[in-house]
Amino acid sequence: MLKIKTVLLFLLSLVLSVSCTFEPQVKLDDGILRLLYWQAPTILNPHLSTGFKDYEASRITLEPLASYDQEGNLVVFLAAEAPSLENGGVAPDGKSVTWKLKQGLKWSDGKPFTAADVVFTYQYISNPEVASNTAGTYEIIESVEAIDDYTVKINFKNVNPAWFLVFVGVEGMILPSHQFTDYNGANARQAPANQSPVGTGPYRVVEFKPGDTVIYEPNPEFRDQSLLAFKRIELKGGGDATSAARAVLQTQEADFAYNLQVEANILDELAAAGQGQVLANFGATMERILINHSDPNPVSGERSDPEFPHPFFQDTKVRQAFNLAIDRDTIAQELYGVTGKATANVLVGPEIYNSPNTSFEFNLAKANSLLDETGWLDSNNDGTRDKNGVEMKIIFQTSVNPLRQKTQQIVKQNLREIGVETELKSIDPSIFFSGDPASTDTIERFYADLQMYSTGNTNPDPSAYLQSFTCASIPKKSNNWSGDNTSRYCNPSYDKLWQKSIQELNVDTRRNLLIEMNDLLVNEGVLIPLVHRADVIGISNRLSGVEMTAWDLRTWNIQNWKRTS
Repeated sequence: MLKIKTVLLFLLSLVLSVSCTFEPQVKLDDGILRLLYWQAPTILNPHLSTGFKDYEASRITLEPLASYDQEGNLVVFLAAEAPSLENGGVAPDGKSVTWKLKQGLKWSDGKPFTAADVVFTYQYISNPEVASNTAGTYEIIESVEAIDDYTVKINFKNVNPAWFLVFVGVEGMILPSHQFTDYNGANARQAPANQSPVGTGPYRVVEFKPGDTVIYEPNPEFRDQSLLAFKRIELKGGGDATSAARAVLQTQEADFAYNLQVEANILDELAAAGQGQVLANFGATMERILINHSDPNPVSGERSDPEFPHPFFQDTKVRQAFNLAIDRDTIAQELYGVTGKATANVLVGPEIYNSPNTSFEFNLAKANSLLDETGWLDSNNDGTRDKNGVEMKIIFQTSVNPLRQKTQQIVKQNLREIGVETELKSIDPSIFFSGDPASTDTIERFYADLQMYSTGNTNPDPSAYLQSFTCASIPKKSNNWSGDNTSRYCNPSYDKLWQKSIQELNVDTRRNLLIEMNDLLVNEGVLIPLVHRADVIGISNRLSGVEMTAWDLRTWNIQNWKRTS
């Protein structure tokens, strides 16, 4: 009898221990859509942020006139139709475009949406005191006028082949004028609507805790109520990419996980649980290392100001040496797997703009030789190169993310092989990508020598993206740290090419100009392209309707998302 009791107790303990290894699954049939963004949104005004996580959260409630699907077709949102030469929307001389707007639309607070909101959005973005991060895209505009309540005409300063860059897609979200009129100036960041905008999109914001959560509910004024499948959307920020992937692909605690920058083998293991799927879409996103062309620590003067050149990155050969020293293939193959491809190019999509003229090489011998030529030698035998009393010691910063920290370690080891001492710095992504002019840890301030993140063109036409390397796009104290040229690179020859490209109507000639700009950046070692990254998300098997496009945010068609049985 004792033996039987012993066996029974053993079996009972075994059952209990096994049962405890299973995590309880959250019931996902309660009408709530759960989104995980390990990079937490901090503001819901996309025109005042450089972080895609803020754009993503904003896009659920704010809309552009139109956007692009994966095939590059215009899809209308607030517009009644896409302008064309045939319908008279696009002027034959290429100097204006006229949009017809949908009639009867309302903001989520019941106020009517009209052409006046489009006009105001332009005035807001183009106001230097606002210091909007999207201002560069709109510099091609001479004026925006409301012909009537449902017709808006955009006049360009010059002939413009890319009329579809403005008010379209990621940088085209329209703001409600009645919420922002009193904050169209230096007080722009004090607007309450930055935290609780009303929108024309499918869901409205009901609660926002910056750096944590955003709660949405159906917009009662949305134009097609029958599409809205959820009574509530909970966007949860924070954590890390791996935990977000696990919550969707394995434990079913959430429906959607954003930007899964996770090592390929870990993603494969999580997906093997069979509870969800990983969607990867190669668009135009490229992980890069930005080289600071200004001095982040001058003896006197403003830090990272273009007036004070970097002590060694002003030398093209030094930058080329750093490019030669980075082992892109190891980073791409061991960390990204099928979700990343090593690249030499700055412009990686669409494919027609991917330059055939460039290549990358991992060659430590060449890198060392180039640095020797420039006079950067280890004169005191301490293992670090120096010149004129300056040691080749750098700070390399990026956002907190396990994959990025592993990339940093590879880069640090590579640079050690050429006599460069590297200090690694990791910054919370909600701060790093916030665009907050008061913070010294943003990508705009760039108080380091190297920094790493992903970006790329968010439109099939890369003009606005390539503008981010022009002199006028440099963020500095005088423009409240707005602008996308965080490297502080300034080359009048490059600027001339860009100006020429935005007025060139011949498709082939223009394509060649854009590729020439890419090649100039690559050959001068202006930055270090690393990996052409796929946009990677995780979705539950219970979620349908998610459609990815390289030319808008992941939430661009959230009105079509549904729960499946």
